[in-house]
Amino acid sequence: MKQLDPLDLTRRLVDIESLTYNEGAVGAYLEILLKERGFAVERTAVPQPPNSRYSGERFNVYGGGHGKPDVVLSTHMDTVPPFIPSREDDLFLYGRGSCDAKGIIAAQLAAAERLREAGVAVGLLFVVGEERDSAGAQIANLHPKGSRFLINGEPTGNRLALASKGVLRAEITAQGTMAHSAYPELGDSAVHKLVQALDRLLDVKLPTVEGVGPSTLNIGVIEGGRAPNVIADAASAQVLVRLVGPSEETRKAIEQAVAGLAEVAFTLEIPFIRMRPLEGMETMVAAFTTDIPALTNWGEPLLLGPGSIHVAHTPFEKIAKQELLEAVDLYYEVARRLVG
Repeated sequence: MKQLDPLDLTRRLVDIESLTYNEGAVGAYLEILLKERGFAVERTAVPQPPNSRYSGERFNVYGGGHGKPDVVLSTHMDTVPPFIPSREDDLFLYGRGSCDAKGIIAAQLAAAERLREAGVAVGLLFVVGEERDSAGAQIANLHPKGSRFLINGEPTGNRLALASKGVLRAEITAQGTMAHSAYPELGDSAVHKLVQALDRLLDVKLPTVEGVGPSTLNIGVIEGGRAPNVIADAASAQVLVRLVGPSEETRKAIEQAVAGLAEVAFTLEIPFIRMRPLEGMETMVAAFTTDIPALTNWGEPLLLGPGSIHVAHTPFEKIAKQELLEAVDLYYEVARRLVG
């Protein structure tokens, strides 16, 4: 069988649009490709959420042998919008998903073929929904294959992550009384309350952990009011905190900061995690969150992948060709070391 070209495969995958909830086409492509490459393939359905604009089927894809794998290489098939087709120059591949995470899919598949030739029991798990809610990973966690190790792929610059920050998402809601803006004394502005609450929130001192860094807070969405000449009766904001430890202290600090002005509903939590180093490998701390907390049944996790997270989710997403090829060697080396 002809050796897989991870650069060519990356471009082919990038050119299949797979925004979150619309991953069916890229999943079908990978299912066929894995079968052609001699893997035993399974697809596991992942339902569309109620708010999806898409109606097509979506599913995780698992490729392996006929026995239990010792190590599984995994990443996600979905991308953030907008779709950006591939292109390349002498040094880089460009396009949506080139580093997050279709280049990683290509590198993992190439590494898995080498591992299989070396007699390593290896599996490949490609999931949907990572960019929104890790729905694919949550369903995959109900169907583990008994692997001892999981090497998850995200852009870490080919460095092994020692930790990955968690996430705490909160919705801050203020209520008021509507009135004509010419007579503000007759109303009670929810927008004014929300602005005050958010101002307090920005002054909250968040935890810092040595070797990991600070917890950070972002006010990502603000909504409210009806018109410039109307005292607002409702307003809300969505806040996201990157956790560096347990969330209890941060939850209490947020609730205390907005008390008397607004209510808090915590809508999502993904825990902070630490991972093992390997001697001789460069390391980093991932300030972002991954599918790893949702894949606890797939073995001890490691986080490693080519590319820079700084260009992921931007119009300039790219991956260095040399770094992508080096990732194939790294996935092979790490897996061999883990399984002995």
